[in-house]
Amino acid sequence: MTDLMIEAKGLTRHYKKLEAVRGIDLQVRRGEIFGLVGPDGAGKTTTIQMLTGILTPTAGEARVAGVDVVHQADQLGGKIGYMSEGFTLYGSLSVEENLDYFADLYGVPVDERAARKERLLQFARMAEARNRRAEHLSGGMKKKLALACALLFSPQVLFLDEPTTGVDPVSRRDFWQILYEFLAEGITIFVSTPYMDEAERCHRVALMRRGEIIATDTPAALKSRLRGVAVDLVAHPQTRAVSLLRDMPGVSQAQVFGERLHLLLRDNAGEMDGSFEPATGEPAEPATGETAEPQGRPLGFAQDRSFDVVQDWLTARLARGGVVVSDLQQTAPSLEDVFIAVIEDLRAADQVRRPPIPLPANGDRPIGDGDYAVTVEGLTKRFGNFTAVDRLSFQVRRGDIFGFLGPNGSGKTTTIRMLCGLLPPSDGSGSVAGLDIRRQQMKIKPRIGYMSQKFSLYPDLTVGENLNFYGDVYNVPRKRLADRRAWVLSMAGLTGKEKMLTRDLAGGWKQRLALGCAILHEPEILFLDEPTSGVDPVSRREFWELIFALSAQGVTIFVTTHYMDEAEHCHDLGLIYRGRLIARGSPAQLRAGMKMGELLEIETDRPSQGLPLVTALPDTLSAAVFGDRLHVLVMDADVAASPIEQALRAGGLVVKSVRPVPMSLEDLFITFIEMEEKGRQARGEVRQ
Repeated sequence: MTDLMIEAKGLTRHYKKLEAVRGIDLQVRRGEIFGLVGPDGAGKTTTIQMLTGILTPTAGEARVAGVDVVHQADQLGGKIGYMSEGFTLYGSLSVEENLDYFADLYGVPVDERAARKERLLQFARMAEARNRRAEHLSGGMKKKLALACALLFSPQVLFLDEPTTGVDPVSRRDFWQILYEFLAEGITIFVSTPYMDEAERCHRVALMRRGEIIATDTPAALKSRLRGVAVDLVAHPQTRAVSLLRDMPGVSQAQVFGERLHLLLRDNAGEMDGSFEPATGEPAEPATGETAEPQGRPLGFAQDRSFDVVQDWLTARLARGGVVVSDLQQTAPSLEDVFIAVIEDLRAADQVRRPPIPLPANGDRPIGDGDYAVTVEGLTKRFGNFTAVDRLSFQVRRGDIFGFLGPNGSGKTTTIRMLCGLLPPSDGSGSVAGLDIRRQQMKIKPRIGYMSQKFSLYPDLTVGENLNFYGDVYNVPRKRLADRRAWVLSMAGLTGKEKMLTRDLAGGWKQRLALGCAILHEPEILFLDEPTSGVDPVSRREFWELIFALSAQGVTIFVTTHYMDEAEHCHDLGLIYRGRLIARGSPAQLRAGMKMGELLEIETDRPSQGLPLVTALPDTLSAAVFGDRLHVLVMDADVAASPIEQALRAGGLVVKSVRPVPMSLEDLFITFIEMEEKGRQARGEVRQ
């Protein structure tokens, strides 16, 4: 019996004049997690729908679990599971009733149903919510329930189309833990995702663009092929450093992460090492975790010059521009670095990148001590007996990027709606731009911009009509509106597309247009509620370039996000959980203030199989797969390192390294929440 569970040759799909998928080849082995990543509109969903028999290919052939999906798609029943991006649950049914419905639909034997249902409820941490109606679940719980429904009948192949979009890190870890449990039983998983840390968990990844697969390999092999040196540095003034780096030969991807800058140094800016090898789609063997030696010169910049020389060169170039570098370190390139480098190189030949927003020439952000754009004291919101926001108190400095983090249903959107004057508080007080949120709501609105999770655009209006509509809403003078329209179109890369219907725009364009509509009237404060949810990494980085430029010009940014790498962009963070603020500070302050244990990073050949081995050890406080490695929280790293290594080797795994590392924001996020939950349980507080 063949070990290939998915095989496609020349798979193609046309929609009238649009070639959505262009002759792709794929091979996926049994027991493999295969990731598909690419920009919005790359063809990921179309590919999955052809492989699941939902769409008929225009050309090509494909077999899934031994079934010819082109001619015998009806025989896929009972062999595959499919969780679409807009997954189907029945809101009026309870958690358990949804599971029973799908068990009937899939014909799960009655004598097996109860055990499978209980197992999935325990994996998803939803046993106590079995009687809750699905419409009352948080976003993360809905995703986990949808996955449980798809796994009820133990499919041979599971297809997941961006399954964790908009889900907080706690729920995402739970979601992937469920997948690992079933992966160990031999299930094959084919997943598309906008999260690069999730792509790193896959055995192999395919990069897709404009309907074509442009590279396929293991995450480690893809990263090793990147020609360049990834660098993190701290420089002052930061805005001047960014301006200089943008124009510096050999520098690409200069990104702001709070007080740090992340960039890629390459032999020739925007040039990869002779491109990747042809994307044959031939699978690696997932059981071994071994990767082939990369072809071509890895890290070409470093090969020709020692990093000391690179460091001196970069420091001197910045110093000539009046910038002082206080810290500069070489760092390992991420899969997101690779993804963006490949996409940018390919589109450079046929697409002119819009010019970046100019940064202030006088240095850093125009803020002053004690100058606050947002002030909140004891802010509370109750809905009947339910307290959604519980006595919040915090301040946001003018010109800061303030990240407001928290799990689904923790009170983030409710807080933003109160600050924007859209929802009256039950108790407490607050001011926005110096105006009282209770008594001066109408005066607040012209001075703020608000971009909701749904982008607040009118799909049946053209790009230009949306801009004109928001210009009227904000009473932008006609003469000024013409200038602002031109600026927004240039900023969003939509110049020349004014007559295009908004519904026909790709996700990244919609996102930038929505941002442009929110800042058309030049507000002092900008509220962004999960603005990049489901948007590909290229669009996300471009979006954050815009946010940094606005902050540098003095605009205060109040943003919620589930992407922990995005939280690194923020100057200040607040973590809300079940309505209460449980942590506050800059990313560096939060890391320095965490005294509960130390973090070990373990590099091993099969991290998903190593997870239960380290979780069972007495010194382990918590553990999770983090990209292609394990992150294990322990009280004492020196004491715990040896038993962890011994347990993994005894389980037949290859241990490449065990070393202490600084906590990531995702590790901090989850640790703070676990500490808060234990504290509430100790105090006898009942979950509402």
